[in-house]
Amino acid sequence: MDTQKTNLSVLMLPWLAHGHISPFLELSKLLAKRNFHVYLCSTPINLSSIKQRITQEYSLSIETVELHLPSSPELPPHFHTTNGLPTHLNSTLIKAFEMASPAISNIFDTLKPDLLIYDFNQPWAAAIASSHSIPAVYFLTTGAAVTSFGLHFTKKAGENFPFPKIYFREPRTTTKPEVVDSSVNDVKLQDLFAESLKRSNKIVLIKSFREIEGNYIDYLPVLTGKKIVPVGPLVPDPVNQDEHKEIMQWLDKKEEASTVFVSFGSEYFLSKEVMEEVAHGLELSKVNFIWVVRFPMGEKTMVKDALPEGFLDRVGDIGLIVERWAPQANILGHSSTGGFVSHCGWGSTMESMYFGVPIIALPMLVDQPFNAQLVEEVGVGLEVERGKNGKIQREEISKVIRKIVVDRSGEGIRRKARELKEKVRMKEEEDIDEVVEELLQLCRERNISGM
Repeated sequence: MDTQKTNLSVLMLPWLAHGHISPFLELSKLLAKRNFHVYLCSTPINLSSIKQRITQEYSLSIETVELHLPSSPELPPHFHTTNGLPTHLNSTLIKAFEMASPAISNIFDTLKPDLLIYDFNQPWAAAIASSHSIPAVYFLTTGAAVTSFGLHFTKKAGENFPFPKIYFREPRTTTKPEVVDSSVNDVKLQDLFAESLKRSNKIVLIKSFREIEGNYIDYLPVLTGKKIVPVGPLVPDPVNQDEHKEIMQWLDKKEEASTVFVSFGSEYFLSKEVMEEVAHGLELSKVNFIWVVRFPMGEKTMVKDALPEGFLDRVGDIGLIVERWAPQANILGHSSTGGFVSHCGWGSTMESMYFGVPIIALPMLVDQPFNAQLVEEVGVGLEVERGKNGKIQREEISKVIRKIVVDRSGEGIRRKARELKEKVRMKEEEDIDEVVEELLQLCRERNISGM
């Protein structure tokens, strides 16, 4: 694409979760490469965690903008993020975010961006943009399958969802999905989501690609009345390996595709019962593993106390336990990694597909069960079957790990994962070119109409 200077600036306003900030940052990088000037706005604690990912290459084209939320004894500044946030404070954080709307308005007055790109619970931000005569575009960081599934039951109640491979599966999910069973100022989050869609100017961006979700991407315009523009998987760049050399050196010693990476994301914490089943499943599989273990912020749990007694001694060098965080992109991109035991958060699902790593799916909540079904539909992983009442069982974990990583019966899945990796990488540039052209067109129309 012609990368002549656009002289356009865009304000990026993600929700305060790592799984949202990360794709907003990666989209910022792609837009910066095409000569947009990007303002990435979030709370200080969130910006402190991503500033190192804005390398020298982007130092002039991506500026971070601090957003200060109203502080309270219940929600001090270190809780102005979902990372480690106790679950009961989620609604409080959402309310505090909306209460910061005057600060957002001031940012518009100061920076005068040409465009706003906003997130799922922020129709108020789109309204502020409109009051400043600035077009606003909603960026969906969830997949098209689960989004169209949820919207279908709102827009076409009583009709069957046209894609039967995505469905409610007993015993884990028995009712239609509620993205979050919560209300903000007496407005349900589903309504905020619907209003966010409604306020988006003509198009909606989505973190996805047609090779896996083409049917669902094509169905979304029927449900939303908007053109849906996929932006690709938006996988973070690998981080400096020197900072995590012990992990990478451990991986270097393992055979090719012999190791599973185990992570359940930055916002879900396993109960002791589930953690023990996962541990026993890994031990039974006899497959090498790196496991990222996390606990809620402020909880003083020792890893050895959370795991089965004697587990660390028994697994020895077969396993590596990492507390809180590990360089996921580096690990998934390593030749020794042959599987990903994942909760199937959308970001992790995209990364696994991007690096060609088959998925051992252990979904927990929200969109994850539907993402796991998509993984099976595409043929790049398997979901671990559960017992009565949805209980996770060690034997099933072990069985799926071995099929994905070791057994000959899993070769078809491994092959499809490798093939999808090649398809995704071939399409990256094409997808972002379409995104840029759509955004430029919106800005041109604004200038012509004097919006």
